[in-house]
Amino acid sequence: MRKTRLGISVGLLGAALFFVAQFSGYLGVILIGGYILLFEENAWLKKSAVKAMAVLLLFSFAIAVLGLIPDCFNVIDSILGIFKGSFNIAFISRIISCLTTILRFVEKLLFLGLGLKAFNQGTIPVPFVDSLVEKGMSDEE
Repeated sequence: MRKTRLGISVGLLGAALFFVAQFSGYLGVILIGGYILLFEENAWLKKSAVKAMAVLLLFSFAIAVLGLIPDCFNVIDSILGIFKGSFNIAFISRIISCLTTILRFVEKLLFLGLGLKAFNQGTIPVPFVDSLVEKGMSDEE
């Protein structure tokens, strides 16, 4: 079993990284991931650190983009409110809320699964993220 400079196994640090991503968010991932990228030498662990941040960013981006749709309707409603009008499509807002809830649920499942797989230095494939990590961490110039 390979050990990190901290004296714990590589799998345990990887699992901690993914669980911190789920429960703590960006600050924890930046601290642990930064440590891993700066001081650890295990390639799987480094890729896991980048993957954790990439998955976190992907879900945040998707939720932010979904949130733009009701925000756009609110802007239109505010402008029309100046002229005593209104614009509200509650149906679309409910759909966006449902999609956001589904995304957050999938994010939790993914991070919990990644954390559990990390104990054995495994992973769950996330095709888009994995290709970005491979491209970004390749040794070729």
